[in-house]
Amino acid sequence: MEYQTIRLSIREDIALLTLNRPEAKNALNTQMRAEIAHAVRQAGQGARVLVITGAGDAFCSGQDLGHGRNAAHMDLERTLRDEYKPMLMALVECPVPTIAAVNGAAAGAGVSLALAADVAIAAESAVFLQPFVRIGLIPGAGGTYWPPRQMGLARAMGAALFAEPIPARQASDWGLIWETVPDAAFAGHWQSRAKTLAEGPTVAYGHLRQAMRAGFDNSLEAHLALEAKLQGACGQTRDFQEGVLAFLEKRPAQFEGR
Repeated sequence: MEYQTIRLSIREDIALLTLNRPEAKNALNTQMRAEIAHAVRQAGQGARVLVITGAGDAFCSGQDLGHGRNAAHMDLERTLRDEYKPMLMALVECPVPTIAAVNGAAAGAGVSLALAADVAIAAESAVFLQPFVRIGLIPGAGGTYWPPRQMGLARAMGAALFAEPIPARQASDWGLIWETVPDAAFAGHWQSRAKTLAEGPTVAYGHLRQAMRAGFDNSLEAHLALEAKLQGACGQTRDFQEGVLAFLEKRPAQFEGR
C-alpha cells in the first residue's frame, strides 16, 4: 500500500511510523486513520518494535476539523466507532512492543494515540492537551479511558474539565507517560529505547503486555492463573533457554524473538 498521510520504514527490526501532515500539525483525517491502522498491522508482521512519531514540530493535533462549518456536521459517533476504534485497537493489539515518540504537542485524539502505545516518551517541549470541552464535547477516542488509569481520576478530571495543557515534564511526573527527555537528546534517546526492545525477547514482551492490561479487570485469583499460563508459554521459548544460558555464562543474551 502506498501511503499518502504517513511514512513507514522498517530497518534493523525497528518500524518507524511517521505522521506526515506537518502543515496540519499531523491532524487526523479519515485517510490518515485508515493508513495508520494498516501501517501498524504491516509493522507488526515485519518488525520487532514499532515507533510512532510526528513530522514537523507537532506529534498530533487530534481530529482534523478542516473547515469549521463542515466539522460541526460530522457524525461523531460513527467516526469514533468506525474510524478511531479500529486505528487504536490496531495499535493496542500490535504483536510487538510500541513506543510513542512524542516530539511536540499532542492534543485531543493525539493524546490517545500516544497513550495507546505501550510506552510514551516525550521531548521536554511537548505538551498534552484535552481541549474537547472548548467546543462542547467530551474527550473521545479513549480520552476518558487512558488518562484516569495513567495519572489518576483527580488529575485526569481536572485536565479535561479545565482543558489545560500538561507540560511533558509534568506528564511524566504524574505518570501519564513513561519519561521526558531534553529536546536535544530526544531523537537519540527514543532510538536507543527502540533498539533495546528490538533486541529483546519478543514473545515475553507480548505476554507481558497482555498480563499488564488484563490486571485492571481480573480478580487476583484469575490473574495469578493467567500469569502462570503465560509464564509457562515463555518457558517453552528459545529466548528463555538463551537467557538462562547467558546468565550462567555471565554474558549478554542474544534473543531471537521466539
